[in-house]
Amino acid sequence: MTVIKETNYSLLEKQLASLIEDESNLIAILSNTSALLNDTLDQVNWVGFYLIENNELILGPFQGHPACVHIAIGKGVCGTAVSEDKTQLVADVHAFPGHIACDANSNSEIVVPIHKNGEIIGVLDIDAPIKNRFTKEDQQGLEAIVSILENQLSK
Repeated sequence: MTVIKETNYSLLEKQLASLIEDESNLIAILSNTSALLNDTLDQVNWVGFYLIENNELILGPFQGHPACVHIAIGKGVCGTAVSEDKTQLVADVHAFPGHIACDANSNSEIVVPIHKNGEIIGVLDIDAPIKNRFTKEDQQGLEAIVSILENQLSK
């Protein structure tokens, strides 16, 4: 059994807020956020963003192996997060209907929608090489991280 070290989300929130507090460029903010999360989270193999453009999700800043560039809204875990406008916490991606396998080594995933001025603009997507990687605590922590992003992007 894989032991996952617990993430101190309170500390991570403070680090992120400090890292992006004076920045307004979307790409810079998302790039540093993906790097911070990738460095901090245990047992993950992809951390990044997909942004809505022309009514589909387009690959944004990320850390990890090359990924799918285009994802239709409503398709896969990321597209479902957008169409339902709610976090998707998936213990086993192979059991998720319509899962898009960008990386065969990914076994679990969490996707959190991102909003700007009340409209969804994309998602935070994190994959893990083990099943059942993400917990409700991770969901709450990552939703708080996305809240910090949303506040910064709305300034």
